[in-house]
Amino acid sequence: MRLGMIVDYSGGFEETVDLLVDYENAGLQLAAVAEAYSYDAVSQLGYIAARTKDLEIASAILQIYSRTPALLAMTAAGLDFVSKGRFTLGLGASGPQVVEGFHGVPYDAPLGRTREVVEICRKVWRREVLVHEGKHYTVPLPAELGTGLGKPLKLINHPVRSQIPISIAALGPANVELVAEIAESWQPLFFHPGHYRAAWGDALDAGTAKRDPALGTLDIMLQVSFAVGEPDPAEVQAIRNQLALYIGGMGAKGKNFYNQLATRYGYVEEAAEIQELYLSGRKEEAAVAVPDDLVRAVSLIGTEDEIEAQVKEFAAAGVTTLLLNPMGAPEKRVADVAKLAEINGRL
Repeated sequence: MRLGMIVDYSGGFEETVDLLVDYENAGLQLAAVAEAYSYDAVSQLGYIAARTKDLEIASAILQIYSRTPALLAMTAAGLDFVSKGRFTLGLGASGPQVVEGFHGVPYDAPLGRTREVVEICRKVWRREVLVHEGKHYTVPLPAELGTGLGKPLKLINHPVRSQIPISIAALGPANVELVAEIAESWQPLFFHPGHYRAAWGDALDAGTAKRDPALGTLDIMLQVSFAVGEPDPAEVQAIRNQLALYIGGMGAKGKNFYNQLATRYGYVEEAAEIQELYLSGRKEEAAVAVPDDLVRAVSLIGTEDEIEAQVKEFAAAGVTTLLLNPMGAPEKRVADVAKLAEINGRL
């Protein structure tokens, strides 16, 4: 299993980057940067590329609405260039709170747009003259919608790779089916190794049946909170709080993807209770209502034996890459990664 890490966009970035060589020596293979409504991920990924030589880098994720498809392709080609072929383009639709609330553009047709963005990116990387006539994107822009001066162009530079790996964040069954069909990698959130088939099994099977064999086996790239040792109550509480926020407060009733996911996992009554409590302002009670089994299943925190058992569960469920979110004390995080690499190496 490949070991990666989420580099926090909200604090501690420089400190983590300063330690990346140590992390790499400890067994880390990938550094990923998220992008919400924080600093952009691209500038930080370029900085990491310049500070490292072998570590793979990835976006986790760039959402598809704030950049044109061609710009996403150019950006990925640029990051692959400065990293000498170490970049994975992580994409996702994000949600209406960010897309409409921060970027001021409509959150529409996430599946259709994602498919066309991937098609356009791959055309650009192959240095084809870019002509695309889709439902959501038309390139060049039709004359009646602009000046009429647009003409088909192709990327000036020769990319390091003509097919940069694409990793897509997805939760809904239709989205996951699309990912299994067209992407090299999938980034789920709150992946439960014991219940993932109930949530996504049919979607994964349907998408895989349409998958081009040239894409290889789907890489499941999983973000997971991580610390080695007897669980610190504060660390466990932080995971509970995050689950309560996402299941309870990340969207209105009927529009919360994470609440729907918890329901598909089988936590029907619990998901409804968490949402009711959270939306009524009773956030602490919502966190208490998060099932212990769910907290344990979606995290990697515990003794060496407990972590080994959990890694085995993730591997049996098809997880191939761990994107660690270190929770332990800063001074022990490198050692924690080294211990996980040791555990991983003997499985």
